Amino acid sequence: RRVPQVVDIQSEGKKDVTIETLQWIHEHKTAALLEFCVVGGGILGGANEEQIQRLSKFAMNIGLSFQIIDDILDVTQDSATLGKTAGKDLLVDKATYPKLMGLEKSKERAEALIAEAKDQLKPWGDKAAPLMALADFITARKN
Repeated sequence: RRVPQVVDIQSEGKKDVTIETLQWIHEHKTAALLEFCVVGGGILGGANEEQIQRLSKFAMNIGLSFQIIDDILDVTQDSATLGKTAGKDLLVDKATYPKLMGLEKSKERAEALIAEAKDQLKPWGDKAAPLMALADFITARKN
């Protein structure tokens, strides 16, 4: 069984890490954490199977977008703004979206994931406002 954190650490310094591997890592770390929270809330709120699937897709997309934006911020912000050491991913030669896709394509991918996430919430209309706000926060954050 593959452990996402182990795969993440083992990927440091490797030149053959693919986008698919990087996505798998973050689907099973950041996105899985958000999925548990969002889907759990849906289950507790009485969501049906279709709604749970929508919530799952929403959460996975915002989780991946969160990680892409985190990778972008690591190379575009300073340590004071981030509240942590900027550029540390570069120092350990970590596999990141900007490293594998470039900065501009990473930004485009994050924006597309957020748009796809928001599409999943359309059936709820205004009732989904808190989740829409969460998606907006992820894209607007600077640290």
